[in-house]
Amino acid sequence: MLAVGLSLYALYWVLGIVQPFVYRVTFLLLTLILSFLFYPAGDRDRNRVTVVDWALILATIIALAWPIVDFEDFIYRSVDPDGIDIALGIVTIVAVLEATRRTTGLILPTTAACFLAYAFYGPLLDLVGLRVLAHRGYDPARIVGTSYMTLEGIFGVPLDVAATYIVLFSLYGAILTASGAGQFFLDWAMAAVGRSGRGAGPGRAVTVAGLLLGTISGSGVANTVTLGSVAWPLLRRAQYPPDTAGAILSAAGIGAIICPPALGAAAFIIAEFLRISYLQVLIMAVIPALLYFASIFLMIEADTRRAALRPVDVGPLSLWQLTRRSGYHFVALIGVPAMLLLGMTAFRAVFYAMVMAFVLSFVDRANALTPRRLLRALYTGGRSVLPVAATTATAGIIVGTVTLTGLGLKIAGFIVALAGGQLFLTVLYSAGAVLMLGLAVPVTASYIIAAVMVAPAMTQVGVPELAAHMFIFYYAVLSEVSPPTALSPFAAAAITGGRAFPTMMLTWKYTLPAFVFPFAFTLSAQGMGLLMQGSAADIAISTASALVGILALAAGLGGWIRGPASSVERALATAGGLLLFYAGTWSDAAGLGLFGTAIVLNVFRTPSAIRGAVEPT
Repeated sequence: MLAVGLSLYALYWVLGIVQPFVYRVTFLLLTLILSFLFYPAGDRDRNRVTVVDWALILATIIALAWPIVDFEDFIYRSVDPDGIDIALGIVTIVAVLEATRRTTGLILPTTAACFLAYAFYGPLLDLVGLRVLAHRGYDPARIVGTSYMTLEGIFGVPLDVAATYIVLFSLYGAILTASGAGQFFLDWAMAAVGRSGRGAGPGRAVTVAGLLLGTISGSGVANTVTLGSVAWPLLRRAQYPPDTAGAILSAAGIGAIICPPALGAAAFIIAEFLRISYLQVLIMAVIPALLYFASIFLMIEADTRRAALRPVDVGPLSLWQLTRRSGYHFVALIGVPAMLLLGMTAFRAVFYAMVMAFVLSFVDRANALTPRRLLRALYTGGRSVLPVAATTATAGIIVGTVTLTGLGLKIAGFIVALAGGQLFLTVLYSAGAVLMLGLAVPVTASYIIAAVMVAPAMTQVGVPELAAHMFIFYYAVLSEVSPPTALSPFAAAAITGGRAFPTMMLTWKYTLPAFVFPFAFTLSAQGMGLLMQGSAADIAISTASALVGILALAAGLGGWIRGPASSVERALATAGGLLLFYAGTWSDAAGLGLFGTAIVLNVFRTPSAIRGAVEPT
């Protein structure tokens, strides 16, 4: 009932009027209560709600009821909180950290606790030789006041995004899935590209299905598991090795976080941090998302041609039959971007898209959203937002501490000084910092922390603010497929029975172009075309250059051009692909030259052998 109530409250917020601070407080209150009910403190308490859970719930209710009861005076005491404010603020911080520990693990709340300790013990850093990070220090009252009583801490932008964009898009995905759209997208992808004379068909279908499911999911792990449950038997029949199949599933699944219109939680926060419309973020994400899935598609082609996998039967219905029978699901899918283009807010657009999906579900009685199914979708949507709500609340504590102490500017200055003020090195070090951060905390928290600590370093050396935040977003996402703690490859390996580490490394190979193209729009003005910024010529040239670069990388890393590629040809193609991602006349010419040389060598090296290898048995 509480989970359904949370979803209904979010829907009411779209049409009703709720004071922003009150809405954030009550939203957090509901999500914390649900977190303590759904997520146990430890494995021994997995099937029961303990006395400790009820105590946490009671303490949370008291602590978060106080800002609402005393609202008129509460918001003006943040600089000088009284004893009750401090005590209940500490309770709220502890409850948020405990909910985050239960939902996402120990690392993020431990990180937040370290930031809180940094705010208090800042002067001591000067005594141990870390003058660059030292500050004058803040007492508990000031720290609690910032975290609990302002819109700079727990109730700041990250939680606001969770309470508005994220919960609504979670509901949108749950309703579309309950209406049968998810299964239709999988079947449609198989019918569209799964019919092949070679074994590439199932891999192609997984890629397209990942793209389609990503438009409604927004969760890389969830998308991977959904794809795996349906597509793994097909990949197994085509004789894909478990490690390779897991890599394809996880690479396609992670695309949910970068695929419009749902994207991941961090994308919504970009809009708020940069004070731009969500439509602008969607537009910037279109070309990178297509490039990402194109790279997976081409990598699969190269690998399957070299491995000579088996074709499989993808089902009795043709693409036209499936589209004619269930193609109405696409109407709800394109509803959000269409309404955004018409000038509607993102909140109302996704609300009416849900209404549209609900009405269209009755076209097929088997998938009609009856009251029972609708309640189940509301329950699923409400429950799925809990980890994100806890994560964003904890990230708010970190952001508040960084703002209070000025740590962000200090870290930015350190990165720029380490890079000697050079653009390329600053961007490279920033990428490394975000990747390392992403190994410790979830994507959303990784982006939020990097946005206040790493983005200023990039803007100091001339990177446009839009490009800096999109760069950080993509590298935060890519941490999910990077060794050694990649979540999506772990989930895929569990489904396919593959080995976790080889699956991670193969996933990293499939997604490698996605590690490269963010450099294009940070190092070159012309590269901003990949974000649909700049002239039509810049957009066309940078996109074409990146597509050829992806083709070259797929040939080099996959080991297939027109036939099996030698080590020299692979090296030339890979180097050419990397150069083509740097949007510029000389780099494009050099990249095309290297890739062209690899093609010529491959075609003329052993033409008779190549003709026999093109059609594997």
